Amino acid sequence: MTPAYDGSSVDGSAYSDVVDLAHRAPGWLDTLISAWSGYGLALFALLMLAGWWQARRAGTPAVVTALAAPLITLLAFGIDLLLKLAVREDRPCHTLGVPTLEACPAPGDWSFPSNHTALAAAAAVALLFVSRRLGAVALVAAVLMAASRVWVGVHYPHDVMAGFLVGALVAAASAWTVRRSQNTLADRLKSGPLRPLLAAT
Repeated sequence: MTPAYDGSSVDGSAYSDVVDLAHRAPGWLDTLISAWSGYGLALFALLMLAGWWQARRAGTPAVVTALAAPLITLLAFGIDLLLKLAVREDRPCHTLGVPTLEACPAPGDWSFPSNHTALAAAAAVALLFVSRRLGAVALVAAVLMAASRVWVGVHYPHDVMAGFLVGALVAAASAWTVRRSQNTLADRLKSGPLRPLLAAT
């Protein structure tokens, strides 16, 4: 079996600096960041729901793009997961052996790219195609999610940067493709079981 990749040579020192800063930060801040790191993805689901509701009440084919946002996000997650399996980078908390705020994932739960960050970035970019305001909020939240994954010690900085890039690129290409065809897709879906989701009654 191919040995796991050691990513510490890329930015291990930056990772150690961030983790050290986390241990010197106020307890309330670490608690807040840890909670965001673990549960913050729920916000993106709520923002996508809000985007769908906004587009539905407007009665435009943009609702098709809103409905596609969760699927686009899952697609980005799938591609990110395939990259994880291909690269097989050990978690920094295993390689460097430093104490972290969040429990270190089990060996074999690879680090590169960051799944949390890819999901957050994909959701944010997909939402930009639905609502600039919601997308902007989600984009800020995605950056905070990326930073939090390094802060709690489960990813190197390059893991979250790569995850952000993967999620953003996949979402941008997918959402752009859906938007180009949203009128046609809306016409087709109007006669199907998804009709109640397309427009306000």
